[in-house]
Amino acid sequence: MLRVAAIDTSYGASQVLFGMSLDVEAGEAVTLMGRNGMGKTTTIRSIMGLVPTTAGSIYFGDKPVTGRAPHLIARAGIGLVPEGRQIFPNLTVRENLIATAHNDAHVPQPWTLDRVLRQFPSLAARIDGMGNELSGGEQQMLAIGRALMTNPKLLILDEATEGLAPQIRAEIWRCLTDLKQQGQSILVIDKNVAALTRFADRHFIIEKGRVVWTGSSGALVAQPEIQHRYLGV
Repeated sequence: MLRVAAIDTSYGASQVLFGMSLDVEAGEAVTLMGRNGMGKTTTIRSIMGLVPTTAGSIYFGDKPVTGRAPHLIARAGIGLVPEGRQIFPNLTVRENLIATAHNDAHVPQPWTLDRVLRQFPSLAARIDGMGNELSGGEQQMLAIGRALMTNPKLLILDEATEGLAPQIRAEIWRCLTDLKQQGQSILVIDKNVAALTRFADRHFIIEKGRVVWTGSSGALVAQPEIQHRYLGV
């Protein structure tokens, strides 16, 4: 579904990604892991066209999306839950959810307002509340719901549970597991290795803008030295 092949990305004269490659198959949950500052968010921004790549290629489905405008990449079927949530603070929950809603792929059972509210009952209770009145956990649920309202083929989450209370983190992981069971393809960044290995099929670990390890959850759990070397603080 998604193939990132040997991309380089720079911010001005500072190169961040060096031959970065990863892939996500249809119906698969994949993670991008690594310490802070290693290029995870830059990888996501490169996929979404928010920063230009200087080498390599990105394919979504069988179509190249390298260099395309961000809104066209989103319209192709990639839904992003960005780091920091970035909901519209001056819109209500309802308005946030419907603001960018579309079903360009003509999904037969699309995500609708009612379906999102069933997935996140706490949002239903705050449907007319303003975005800036929500808790951090409610804002993250809203950001996920907003992405789902675009009926994405691939859902990308950058720091899925960062800064959330344990109970809310558990609810987010339950939601993502439910989405995976429904066949949703997911690419996720998060720091909770235990949760990621329970949830995801495969993992890509990056260090200094390069993939240094890739494998299944079972393989990662069986190699604590890999976790210590590349993920430990």
